[in-house]
Amino acid sequence: MKLKVVDPWYADGLKFQCTQCGNCCTGGPGYVWVSQVEIGRFAESLGIGRTEFLKKYCRVINGHVSLKENKNLRGEYDCVFLKEIDIETDGKPGKKRVCTCYDVRPLQCRTWPFWDGLLASPEAWKDAKKTCPGLDRGHAYTKERIEELRDAEDWPDRPPGST
Repeated sequence: MKLKVVDPWYADGLKFQCTQCGNCCTGGPGYVWVSQVEIGRFAESLGIGRTEFLKKYCRVINGHVSLKENKNLRGEYDCVFLKEIDIETDGKPGKKRVCTCYDVRPLQCRTWPFWDGLLASPEAWKDAKKTCPGLDRGHAYTKERIEELRDAEDWPDRPPGST
């Protein structure tokens, strides 16, 4: 019996451009896993030792390290590196949420939105689009590049959202 190979629903590619809105950094409680290599990258970037970084920014869950979260006033859980800053747009004061570790963000963040769960179906992608304004906009990614990012084990060259 010969098996038929079926192309995934995103065989023609997908578009994504990070708007740095911070929406992927908040929501229900969750985990942002960091590797030992990434812990070193974070610590170096912040100019602190690994032990201090772990104590201040991380928690251990079943032997794995995740970034801490802070519960915000809306009852959501923000990544410890998500900060709200004051901005001015067209002469009007406002707020913007930004990732304060964007240049050293972990693999999990670097490969968003090309995660198994979002690639599982067009419906999952469409559902994520409700909170991510960068989906279906900007840079076009081929099926091959999407799968390369989905399967990455260390920081990919040219992660989604990079220029």
